[in-house]
Amino acid sequence: MRTGIATVCLSGTLREKMQACAVAGFDGIEIFEQDLVTSPLSPEDVRGMAADLGLSLDLYQPFRDFDSVPEELLAANLRRAEAKFRLMSRLGMDTILVCSNVATASIDDDGLRAEQLSRLAALAADHGVKLAYEALAWGKYVNDYEHAHRLVQTVDHPNLGTCLDSFHILSRDWDTAAIERFDPDKIFFIQVADAPKLSLDVLSWSRHYRVFPGEGQFELAKFLGHAVRAGYAGPVSLEVFNDVFRQSDVERTAVDAMRSLIWLEEQTAKWLAANPAAGGPEAGTAAGGAATRRRYPMELATLPQVAEPAGFNFAEVRAADAGALETLLSQLGFASNGRHRTKNVQLWTMGHARVIINEDSAGAESAETAIAALGFDVASPVIAAARAQQLKAPAVPRKSQADEEIFQGFAAPDSTEIFLCQGSPDGTAAWTREFGEGLEAPAAGRPGDLSAVIDHVNLAQPWQHFDEAVLFYTSALALEPQPYAEVASPTGLVRSQVMLTGDRGVRLVLNLAPLLQQEGTAPGPAGTGGTGQRRSYQEHIAVAVDDLVGAARAARARGLEFLQIPENYYEDLDARFGLEPRFLATLRELNLLYDRDADGEFLHFYTATVGSVFFEMVERRGAYDGYGAPNAPVRHAVQYDHLHQLKLTP
Repeated sequence: MRTGIATVCLSGTLREKMQACAVAGFDGIEIFEQDLVTSPLSPEDVRGMAADLGLSLDLYQPFRDFDSVPEELLAANLRRAEAKFRLMSRLGMDTILVCSNVATASIDDDGLRAEQLSRLAALAADHGVKLAYEALAWGKYVNDYEHAHRLVQTVDHPNLGTCLDSFHILSRDWDTAAIERFDPDKIFFIQVADAPKLSLDVLSWSRHYRVFPGEGQFELAKFLGHAVRAGYAGPVSLEVFNDVFRQSDVERTAVDAMRSLIWLEEQTAKWLAANPAAGGPEAGTAAGGAATRRRYPMELATLPQVAEPAGFNFAEVRAADAGALETLLSQLGFASNGRHRTKNVQLWTMGHARVIINEDSAGAESAETAIAALGFDVASPVIAAARAQQLKAPAVPRKSQADEEIFQGFAAPDSTEIFLCQGSPDGTAAWTREFGEGLEAPAAGRPGDLSAVIDHVNLAQPWQHFDEAVLFYTSALALEPQPYAEVASPTGLVRSQVMLTGDRGVRLVLNLAPLLQQEGTAPGPAGTGGTGQRRSYQEHIAVAVDDLVGAARAARARGLEFLQIPENYYEDLDARFGLEPRFLATLRELNLLYDRDADGEFLHFYTATVGSVFFEMVERRGAYDGYGAPNAPVRHAVQYDHLHQLKLTP
């Protein structure tokens, strides 16, 4: 599959955008007119630079508001078009995007539109240019891709075809099956963009909320699959208008964009295999009865196939204050398994829940206690790492001595290190033998804790990389994104996105929190989250146990100071659920939170924060599958008050 991207997707100058696209591995680019107009590069310079970078110049865009106009305006439009055709000749480009008219259309007549497009196609032919006609979702008279295609068929000129843009089609909920009936020679170009499902006027939706494939909710594999089955073999190019992307690092965004097309290519191949063509089987039969994969003009590559992770192997916390973490883990019921034989790290365990305290960076000036790494149990770490590498995940190898476990690792968008571990049927981890050397026997945990596991991990995401993180965990780890929610906190709304496996063995929660201005500091550059700003949200590790009430009583006996839940919460809880009085009294006594739905119940409590990390203990009863979302505003408010009280304490 030939990959492309419109320069409008990226921040920076035209030169910077082209260089970033080449580094990311794109085959070609679309030149957005404003990027050229504002560039000091001449068209000849751009052409030469593209050749040097190995980029093809696939599409010049946009040419707006041409059709459905009176004759006097048409003459001006043709003059404007001829100037663009001459410019394209200097660029060495042969295809221009022609959008259906929005602003100046005044005559709703398909016959007139066809006649005007025919005149434009004839002029384009004189300059060796092809017209890719696109139905904008908000076009005044032409806003349906099938309508645009009918006009192309009516004109029947070799220099006029259609451009299929996934956003303009899917934002209007048009059925994409009709694409398979199109003459592939008349599909001149395909543009793809994803988007969240929003109740918004389509123009605002398009201009601000498009995202890369895999970061939204559109059925892009189905859309592209129909085009592949029709016989299209041209570029598949990204056209994404997004305020965040155009403020973010250009090279990083280009890599994220390329990752999205690699993922889409694989998903399209899977969709084609899972959805045979209506007219016959998707696969044929070779001599001897062996199944063969049906081939199309567009070849679709696939990635190394991996199963979703079986569970969390470990969570690693970078410790600016190891002593505070040690105390907290001990009070929760974790047991120390000693230090690593060669690394400055400790292992703490409760059943199969394993937490590593990493003290290597404790002396760094900017170090804060934070979640630094996550380990996942996978069937084949080598194959899973190969998949991540092809998806352009940066590797983060760890130094290992002889007879030590070698972890395959890579960095997530928020710099959390992700390690792929060989899972075991009984949930144990061979690498734990590397800890506790010199001890008579590593601690085995306290009675009653042996069933404990890491239930979920909550990671705070930088505002400019939230969508990138969703795609990253979807494509590299096969986690399934759930619809996002927004939670109220004293510092603003927190956007929360759950990523999980089908069996819920892994639950990863990504949170996008507001930025706060630190007192006595100047704001950083607009939109950067730089000097003077800090993330207002903490991260946490949740551990599931069978008996939360018992675990809470034991933790209290070991000296754990619970966050004080307001009495108002328990009065509201009683009003909502009508709990048995003795049970409600137990919740109140231990500062436990509670939720219930049709499938089960959820009990949990939170610890105070150490640096930017806190812990949660949970108990799931029945088939409860949530996270106690109704309790989240309470937790946010209580933690906010607790942190501010600490600041006021001399």
